[in-house]
Amino acid sequence: MGKFYITTPIYYINAVPHIGHAYTTVIADIIARWRRLAGDDVFFLTGLDENSSKTVEAAENMGFENPQEYADWMAEKWKNVWRILCISNNDFIRTTEERHKKRVQEIFQRLLEKGEIYPGIYEGLYCDGCEAYVSEEDLVDGKCPLHGTEPKKVKEENYFFRLSAYRDTLLEHLRNNPDFIIPEARRNEVVSFLQRGLKDVSVTRRGLKWGIEVPGDPEQRIWVWFDALINYLVAQDYWPADVHLIAKDILRFHCILWPAMLMAANYPLPKKILSHGFLTVNGRKISKSLGNVIDPVYLAEKYSPDVLRYFLAREISLGQDGDFSEENLRRRLNDELADVLGNFIHRVLTFIHARYNGRAPEGELDREFLEEVNKRVREIIRLMDRFEVTRAAEEIVNLARLGNEYFQRCKPWESISTKPAEAAKCLLSCLNLVGTICVLLSPFMPITAERLSKQMNFKVERLDQALRPGILPGHEIGKPEPLFRKAQDEKTAEAAVSREVTVSDFEKMDIRIAKVLSCEKIKGSEKLLKLSVDVGGEVRTIVAGIGKSYSPEDLVGRLVVVVVNIKPAKIMGVVSHGMLLAAGDDENKLSLLVPDRTQEPGTKVR
Repeated sequence: MGKFYITTPIYYINAVPHIGHAYTTVIADIIARWRRLAGDDVFFLTGLDENSSKTVEAAENMGFENPQEYADWMAEKWKNVWRILCISNNDFIRTTEERHKKRVQEIFQRLLEKGEIYPGIYEGLYCDGCEAYVSEEDLVDGKCPLHGTEPKKVKEENYFFRLSAYRDTLLEHLRNNPDFIIPEARRNEVVSFLQRGLKDVSVTRRGLKWGIEVPGDPEQRIWVWFDALINYLVAQDYWPADVHLIAKDILRFHCILWPAMLMAANYPLPKKILSHGFLTVNGRKISKSLGNVIDPVYLAEKYSPDVLRYFLAREISLGQDGDFSEENLRRRLNDELADVLGNFIHRVLTFIHARYNGRAPEGELDREFLEEVNKRVREIIRLMDRFEVTRAAEEIVNLARLGNEYFQRCKPWESISTKPAEAAKCLLSCLNLVGTICVLLSPFMPITAERLSKQMNFKVERLDQALRPGILPGHEIGKPEPLFRKAQDEKTAEAAVSREVTVSDFEKMDIRIAKVLSCEKIKGSEKLLKLSVDVGGEVRTIVAGIGKSYSPEDLVGRLVVVVVNIKPAKIMGVVSHGMLLAAGDDENKLSLLVPDRTQEPGTKVR
């Protein structure tokens, strides 16, 4: 494999990261981690755009003595958020660093000497929010469509870049490289803009005290966008970038201005510009100015960094807009991570831990089943090669669905007694599928994958392990623990509080220790068992729905906990005179409530 260089935009520091910044950076991190897993030498760059007039305004508003002090303080906050979200960037570029300033001035001077930059007078409209010059045709009702503000008229002496000279060359590049900009809709937008013609663009501002000085002209500062784009050249050994990951609102800067700058300076162009849509709230782009910012740290602390990472990758199809909803985040957690992915993994590991003494059973693999697994893994690899991150995440969960269906079809809880070789084949094959999922999951949910790898005693090292996990009979696993816990919505949590009971309510319940005397399956049901239990001088018949977690022979002679004064109920033709207590949301992995020391049948639970 070769080198792979991926970048995020560098972000303004007028505020701490919001969920939109987190989306871009998490997606870039997933791609970077995937390519490392595939064996590439990856360089992943993110960072901060600190030479903006917004930095000066924010520093003044917050009472800092100077913009640099504010920038240093803010940079640490951004770095901390990326640590919390498990972002694995190789470098963190800041545009106030000397290494960046030096390179910007070198390129500016080179283009000035070549005549690609020249002095002139600019007169036109400037949007402070975009920190860019705009034309009348860009406006909606005379206002910036992104910020809802009227641009101001500006007339000043500054320097211009000959952008107009690169229109035909850029169009030719797009014709020869149709995947240079993805998705196609963004490419078409750029082509349409180029076909209308380009104007030279002003690349300096006069009278500013913050920013990078124009070489030989200290009265001028280099325009923040000309300055910022050059950050990507920090990784000279990896240039050209394989992927610039950007939001669609900065498409023209990256797909028109930046390639033209590179051509003028004799640099190769990036290989691909991947433009994603907006993460919105109630249909509106997230921004501080609109007051709809959502804190990713709050969500990471409430649900876990991995749950947030999965949600961002899974919920929003890369290239399209996506509306944020905490309710949808909880739904993805509960319905997909807990009920499908976590359920399959936990039932396989707990079954092996309980029934095979924590060792992979002796037996053969189900080659037909694992060939289907491999077919799906190859599709996931193809999707990730095409940067279809959302579909890849969906297919990883679908692998767990496949595993659950296979487990249910094999019914190892029954065949372990009647056809032990078939049960062993099922469990060994399922364990290898868990290994496959662990590998595929690691770029998306690194903390979860690490926890799972420890439970499995399985080290994730490379992508091809997903096709050949290599878990052999006798492989020892650790103690299984649930990977995900379901989240309640606010209404459910409030309802739970309203259902609080008093001590007197509890005292109405007659809960006792009972001993199971006999147990048998109820014909026609997979989960119902008929138990005869001694509750202290009295034998009761109880029907319990624990047949998918326990076999009848598991229960005979055991002490259990039952409610004896519950109203009798007829279930599948059998009258149940009590309720057996067990814990768990999944009927396949219920746990009986049992005393931790010997008690006489009939002992009251207090």
